[in-house]
Amino acid sequence: MTSIHRNSALALALASCVLFAAGCNKPGDKAADAAKPADKAAEAKTDGAKAIPGLATEKEQVSYMVGMAMARQLQPMKDELDLETVTKAIKTSFAGEKLLLTDQQASEISENFGRKMQAKQIEEMLKKAKDNKEEGAKFLAENGKKPGVTTTASGLQYQVITEGKGAKPKSTDVVRVNYKGTLLDGKPFDSTYDRNEPAMFQLEQVVPGWKEGIALMPVGSKYKFWIPSQLGYGEQGTPGGPIGPNATLVFEVELLDIVKPDQLPSQTPPAPVKQ
Repeated sequence: MTSIHRNSALALALASCVLFAAGCNKPGDKAADAAKPADKAAEAKTDGAKAIPGLATEKEQVSYMVGMAMARQLQPMKDELDLETVTKAIKTSFAGEKLLLTDQQASEISENFGRKMQAKQIEEMLKKAKDNKEEGAKFLAENGKKPGVTTTASGLQYQVITEGKGAKPKSTDVVRVNYKGTLLDGKPFDSTYDRNEPAMFQLEQVVPGWKEGIALMPVGSKYKFWIPSQLGYGEQGTPGGPIGPNATLVFEVELLDIVKPDQLPSQTPPAPVKQ
């Protein structure tokens, strides 16, 4: 099942679950219909709904919430949908009237549409990967010429902000660091400063750019790294996450300590680990 199939299925399932959990009445339930308040003002007084401008009753609030959930789930395919037709299908189905598609036709359309959207996603990913690779190469070529920036044989670039006086970690060591990671456009995607908690990890477990870069740092240092995609998350990026394919990454890293085995906690905070 493609992600597009899952998105639409999740949206519809969520809508159904919420509607049934909220005790929505089936069409033709005369007893329930008879129990409905005469108007919205009366309904607002009897259903206990909190006051929300534009959504006076609990029914309106629940309906709007379901609509929001469906919109979020269907966002990736919004350009492929006609909202009037979507609404028409929902109304017809709720009314128990004859639908324009059989289950078999709907299944065939779903399969064909899924293949189309999957091809579109692959095309977009390949273009993004190409653009990111070209942008990264151009940036690193210029950045490497700047004073204070060193480029290693692997292509990693770094700048010493503060040089510490402690020991340098080995690849088998566990280190404790503070860091902030951004994309080339400056958009942040991870930061221990935001979490108010340093990260702790073994150098063997992180992406190659980190493994190489941190091994250059004496304890107490703060460096800035520019990590080309082949030393980061490569052609895949972080699927569904903030790092695109072939993205060049920027990190500011403080090496706080080399952690002794008896000081290791049972659980460690997130870090730029290998995928």
